[in-house]
Amino acid sequence: MEKAKVYFSDLHALPGTDLLQKLKKLMKKAGIGEIDFEEKLVAIKLHFGEPGNLSYLRPNYAKAVADVVKELGGKPFLTDCNTLYVGRRKNAIDHIESAYENGFTPFSTGCQVIIGDGLKGTDDVEVPVPNGELVKKAKIGHAIMDADVFISLNHFKGHEMAGFGGALKNIGMGCGSRAGKMEQHNTGKPSIDKSLCRGCRVCSKNCAHGAISFDENRKASIDHNKCVGCGRCLGACNFDAVYNENSSAVLELNKKMAEYSLAVCHGRPNFHISLVMDVSPYCDCHAENDIPIIPDVGMFASFDPVALDQACADACNAMPPVPGSVLDQHIHEDGFEDHHDHFVNTTPESEWESCLAHAEKIGLGTREYELITVK
Repeated sequence: MEKAKVYFSDLHALPGTDLLQKLKKLMKKAGIGEIDFEEKLVAIKLHFGEPGNLSYLRPNYAKAVADVVKELGGKPFLTDCNTLYVGRRKNAIDHIESAYENGFTPFSTGCQVIIGDGLKGTDDVEVPVPNGELVKKAKIGHAIMDADVFISLNHFKGHEMAGFGGALKNIGMGCGSRAGKMEQHNTGKPSIDKSLCRGCRVCSKNCAHGAISFDENRKASIDHNKCVGCGRCLGACNFDAVYNENSSAVLELNKKMAEYSLAVCHGRPNFHISLVMDVSPYCDCHAENDIPIIPDVGMFASFDPVALDQACADACNAMPPVPGSVLDQHIHEDGFEDHHDHFVNTTPESEWESCLAHAEKIGLGTREYELITVK
């Protein structure tokens, strides 16, 4: 397979220009105009951000993407699917209110917000996965699959299980209905190291399935019959008491995300944008965020989501750590083991390469890319 083209623009804006203009120029240089948008319904998949988190993408960027789509004759809408975990995006009413609170309204973005898997996360459709090894039919939000054209707009940041959240995380996990998310997560069931547990109960507050209980010594335990393996407790624990005892869980999660991504993109026009800024250590699903682990990098666009993720990861790993960040703190800890990867050094339990390798194997794209700079 020949190298994919990935287009890049930095975040410098000379007087008289702005970053939104640069994003529109980047999209056009990357070839978005080659897609036939005329009278087509266009899903723009992004993460609206859990209220309380301030590192999600500004709505201005979504408007810039929607403006280009409308200029090309399309009818865009912003979309995401409901979550598994406790929070304010687990049903369509709360989800839309959260999107509005974070600025994603029809007035600010110029297009409607439609939750992809319906009111309670049950409105999905089974989509065949070509070459699927672990998933034969992915459960995708109905509205997302009803769209004629699919665009992913990603905030590239860290993630406590998948290493980073980029195009494939936004597409594969993000477009899965609640049942689809459960299918992707169900191989990894975390456990508790009671010698490290402080009994703070933060893990249980983040569990949407009542899987965590406490004994007479205030030590937590997880009922694997109730647990769906979403990993929220892993990210919530400040004392490393929650761990993943299934060494293959992250590998299987990553492969399933790749297969779900293929189901979403296969057979229709698709285009992908990643903004590598405010690279927080954890997912925007958290109701809080930490300082970025690296400086801002820039904006990337491609028809190939695999090459896009690889290019973004390479660009991030070429950056220095931000002083005082979680990454910087880990680097200066006694006994630090350098994985030569900013995302794994931030969360050593995470791993991302298998997702891209599997996506390439099943035909979603290639990890080989040519980086083209757009001034």
